[in-house]
Amino acid sequence: MNRKHLSAIAVALLTLSASQVFAADGPLTREQVKAELAEAIRTGNMIANNESGLMLNQARPDLYPAKEQSAGKTREQVKAELAEAIRTGDVVADGESGKKLKELYPSRYPAPTMGGSFTATR
Repeated sequence: MNRKHLSAIAVALLTLSASQVFAADGPLTREQVKAELAEAIRTGNMIANNESGLMLNQARPDLYPAKEQSAGKTREQVKAELAEAIRTGDVVADGESGKKLKELYPSRYPAPTMGGSFTATR
């Protein structure tokens, strides 16, 4: 086999696998495509006509409705979580190993406790 045949076979296999990926969700109806386009136009969730790669709602946020932001944690909650993680050694020790402090130095941190209370009955 020469290179042309191998290339043709590779293209055919890629086309077949790509069509199966798209077919997994099923084809969209014309109405579904129109609805998705209308929503993208309304929210500005389309590539702007420039070379920056920004979406329309990023390039001109004043023209589109603001995205809903989920409620986050308060500063105090984050500080409390960090303090607890430091106390228990549940923070990453270094960037190279990816291990937590409690894994590297188990004697420095309290042993994990079992959740719930157990009572012995006879």
